[in-house]
Amino acid sequence: MAAQTSAKSLLHLSSSSSSSSCPCFGTSKQSNLIKLRKTQVGFEPRGLTQHTKPIKVESLSLNHKSGIRVVVVEERKKRWEVKCTAEGIERGVLMGRRGRDEAVAAAKGLVPERFKVVALMACVMCLCNADRVVMSVAVVPLATKFGWTNSFLGIVQSSFLWGYICSSVVGGALVDKYGGKRVLATGVALWSLATLLTPWAANHSTTSLLAIRAFFGLAEGVALPAMGIILSRWFPNHERASAVGISMAGFHLGNVAGLLLTPIMLSSIGLTGPFILFASLGLLWLSTWTQVTNDPQESQFISKSELRLIQDGKTDSSVSDGKFPPIRLLLSKLPTWAIILANITNNWGYFVLLSWMPVYFKTVFNVNLKQAAWFSAVPWGTMALSGYVAGATSDYLIKAGINLTLVRKIMQSIGFIGPGVSLLCLNFVNTPVHASVFITIALSLSSFSQAGFLLNIQDIAPQYAGLLHGISNSFGTLAAIVSTIGTGFFVQWLGSFQAFLTVTAGLYFMSTIFWNLFATGERVF
Repeated sequence: MAAQTSAKSLLHLSSSSSSSSCPCFGTSKQSNLIKLRKTQVGFEPRGLTQHTKPIKVESLSLNHKSGIRVVVVEERKKRWEVKCTAEGIERGVLMGRRGRDEAVAAAKGLVPERFKVVALMACVMCLCNADRVVMSVAVVPLATKFGWTNSFLGIVQSSFLWGYICSSVVGGALVDKYGGKRVLATGVALWSLATLLTPWAANHSTTSLLAIRAFFGLAEGVALPAMGIILSRWFPNHERASAVGISMAGFHLGNVAGLLLTPIMLSSIGLTGPFILFASLGLLWLSTWTQVTNDPQESQFISKSELRLIQDGKTDSSVSDGKFPPIRLLLSKLPTWAIILANITNNWGYFVLLSWMPVYFKTVFNVNLKQAAWFSAVPWGTMALSGYVAGATSDYLIKAGINLTLVRKIMQSIGFIGPGVSLLCLNFVNTPVHASVFITIALSLSSFSQAGFLLNIQDIAPQYAGLLHGISNSFGTLAAIVSTIGTGFFVQWLGSFQAFLTVTAGLYFMSTIFWNLFATGERVF
């Protein structure tokens, strides 16, 4: 009865033209506003204030369970909100005490919490790829020392992928179940340890080297699924492509760091130098990761306004319901196979260039190891920049109202047609500079696929994105193994990279057609 009496009184007061029992309700110019003193059940009059300008009431609504919610607007261009309930009146003034507190907190924090998360993600993705690339450079002196053939060199290069293919599905499922924070931290600790042990394994025996590289790949298999899940929870939909672009920029800069620093460390310290450096950086990163949470709602450092921005920018929940979806169901949809084929093609071309670029420049153009490192590093640096441009462009198109499916198809088409044409052009170059230009174009344009199939995983299956990423990545890793080993045999048998680059270009074109026929930006699962 008290709640009903309070509600009726407030409704009466809001429509009255002569007085108001709440300081925020508008009256006529001749009326006075009554000051209120808060009691246990509401407010009661305490006095009058003269010459106060009225506030226009924009809307008035009744909530039958909790009382009245009145929204008022525009006194001297300020927005006010008043919530009146049966238990009392909770007044939230945007520029009042609470607003000032939030402004002070924002000023102290300076950087939004989600930006800190993506910065840490970019750093760990940089280390993830740098640890891979160290072996791509170190394998040249190792091959000379142990007398490896080109075909066996391809087997050594692909040993990382043997473990990587095994952990992708399991790692993706673990990320869905436990979140990305713990799974990623465990992966970083294990792959840093494997990096540290690689020189010892190489000196001990070839079998030990292959085993430790497979273990290294096993640990790194969780990185990309964890990245996708963490960023999808920390960023609204219209910022997700840019966040992925920044993280993958770190991933590609890892190639630059590995290709440039490894020859320097090898010549100054020896074989152990680069492996110790990057392993130590991985352990250092772990010490900064402790403050990050799986979900922004769990964070102690995020502001209310930032949390509200993230939540308002999401259309679907990305939290798993705890059920393990049948893999048969996931594989029964053509959009899933569009993602799988795109991942196969992307990994095929990516790992051919990643693993063989230094050898390519040394074999085809007879440049030394340090020169080959520079020619190899430039394309990855531009790829980091173009990946962010692709993400920002994708977000811009989505904000502009372009259909999500169309945006994904545009980005993916650029990401595959561009590299395909560039690799065909490599058949006609005669200098390392021209070769570096076309490889740079190929890798720069391939980064647009990050805003295509990589983001599309979250579009069609937000609850099982980790698992779907793991499945598609397993297929892609298998393709990477075949392409990495296949390149070695092509080079040994034919003495040329050109034939294999032509096959890779054809795969890019075929995947583009399949993607545009069957990919969708709508939720499927």
